[in-house]
Amino acid sequence: MIFDDRACELGEGPLWHPLRRQLYWFDILRNRLMSRTGAETQEWAFAEQVSATGWISRDELLIASETALFRFHLDTGVRTELVALEADRPHTRSNDGRADPQGGFWIGTMGKKAEPGAGAIWRFYKGDLRRLYGGISIPNSIAFAPGGGIAQFADTVTGKVMRVATDADGWPKGSPEVFLDLTAEGRNPDGSVIDADAVTWLAEWGSARVAAYAPDGTFLRAVSFDAPHTSCPAFGGPDLTTLFCTTAREHMDGAALAAFPKSGMTFATANVAKGQAEHQVIL
Repeated sequence: MIFDDRACELGEGPLWHPLRRQLYWFDILRNRLMSRTGAETQEWAFAEQVSATGWISRDELLIASETALFRFHLDTGVRTELVALEADRPHTRSNDGRADPQGGFWIGTMGKKAEPGAGAIWRFYKGDLRRLYGGISIPNSIAFAPGGGIAQFADTVTGKVMRVATDADGWPKGSPEVFLDLTAEGRNPDGSVIDADAVTWLAEWGSARVAAYAPDGTFLRAVSFDAPHTSCPAFGGPDLTTLFCTTAREHMDGAALAAFPKSGMTFATANVAKGQAEHQVIL
């Protein structure tokens, strides 16, 4: 079903706030943070592109923008910068991101025109921002296995989702290895989330679906949505069993939009699986 009918150019970064019991997401290309509670909608405009978030407290989010990671107070609108993020590279912006079980925040950057290799994946943990992986074109699929110990990410253009072991503080150890290789199917891994049973739910850009993969990479099933460019899933609702999914209108011409007029809207499907509660960012 349609959860919110405001059509995003590039919907991304959905987060179910466990204290507010409310979904937040972004329209990256319109510089917007969006939310909905019942019939009430909210929208915050920024002076730059914003793409991903984690929750700090009931009232504050950590938000990733094209120049910084910053605290944002939901009631007052006050922004407090935490650390610069590629602020000296005006051709890049943030993209996919998520908090890990240790309270760190992983965030990818990319060229605003998806220039090959222009981006990176970073981790912010207790005031320390470190560049983890460079040469990334379109960073996506940042998610974490229950209990910690495994992080995953993708560079969409490669068609592969990678996994890497993490230490007790959540920093990667060893080299990333291929978890999913979708190149033979021609599918494009976008945002993902891992549920309470360690199943990965992966939005596949251009495929109008979120696909479920077992911990060993076996395809289990897919949930379809009435928009081809599914961008990122999140579990939420009172019992964390509703699968939300953002979508996009980006790169769709008039004929494509006529065929899929719901593109860009945010969707929800109930009773899909049991998700993990989103982890709190520890500053």
